[in-house]
Amino acid sequence: MGVIRLTGRLICADADEARIVAAFLPDHIRLSRAEPGCLRFDAEVTDDPLIWRIAEEFGDEAAFDAHRVRNRASVWWQKSQAIRRDFHKTAAE
Repeated sequence: MGVIRLTGRLICADADEARIVAAFLPDHIRLSRAEPGCLRFDAEVTDDPLIWRIAEEFGDEAAFDAHRVRNRASVWWQKSQAIRRDFHKTAAE
């Protein structure tokens, strides 16, 4: 299996959740981009200030799995885990 892509949205329920994203997402992006095998990690707020569009690419399943392990141990996850996520994972050869 080749490149793993994750696309989707973070959907905040209110301004408090949006403040959590604004405060903690930048460091999560920086750390994710520094991971071995991370090819792309982008996040941007949409026209709706409660919704962020996310696009991630990792070189293979092992790199994506390592990212998930690091993510679950991060401050980002501790602060944002209650925020709704609508993500779709695909693999390319």
